Amino acid sequence: MTPFPSQGRFPETRWTLVLSARDESSRAGQAALAELCELYWQPLYFFVRRRGYGPEEAEDLTQDYFRHLLEKGNLSEPDGSRGRLRSFLLVGLKHFLADQWDKRRALKRGGGVPTLSLDHEAAERRYGTEPADDLSPDVLYEKQWASTVLESILERLRMEQEAAGNARLFEILQPYLGWNASESSYAEAAAQLAISENAARLRVMRLRRRYGELLRECIADTVASEEELVSEMDYLFRIVRR
Repeated sequence: MTPFPSQGRFPETRWTLVLSARDESSRAGQAALAELCELYWQPLYFFVRRRGYGPEEAEDLTQDYFRHLLEKGNLSEPDGSRGRLRSFLLVGLKHFLADQWDKRRALKRGGGVPTLSLDHEAAERRYGTEPADDLSPDVLYEKQWASTVLESILERLRMEQEAAGNARLFEILQPYLGWNASESSYAEAAAQLAISENAARLRVMRLRRRYGELLRECIADTVASEEELVSEMDYLFRIVRR
């Protein structure tokens, strides 16, 4: 993911690369979109399932929607959805379900389009844990989007810490990293690590700081401006606090 300064020109990220290629076929743009879709396919799958489609049909539709995007280079959705990848993909999926789902079997396969590794069995198991409530498909999509983003960042932080030789430290301190994690006592973690409570607190603070940096980088890769980054970050935290 592309690091960026807190001030100054907003850098070219994967999403801005996709947007810059929307008017013509671009192998780089397709590859960037494919990489971003790896993060977003499960929320979209949840949306299709909540719209009433069964597991197999939802799997086909999700896969074919991405093929539609990647093969056709169809990046010219309504202007209002272009700034944020989250909105762009959902608007495009709604159009796809309404107008093109009956043509999905006719879409070409291959053609050098990057393939996506989608674990639909895992997604269906996770969907089965969702409460049978009255959440609309749109709200469920947003909820799953926020959850997927935060989980992906936690996993990236874990991999960083393992590479630095801090696997055990991360395992012990991970419960303190969530946005709603308790800060009542670091005594147990400190005892396990054979350090003082103050040292444990400082290590948690460093991990949280890095978590925040990774999260900003991730969100920056899915918007087109600094203003949208701030707005999208605020929106994500509003969702997880509901």
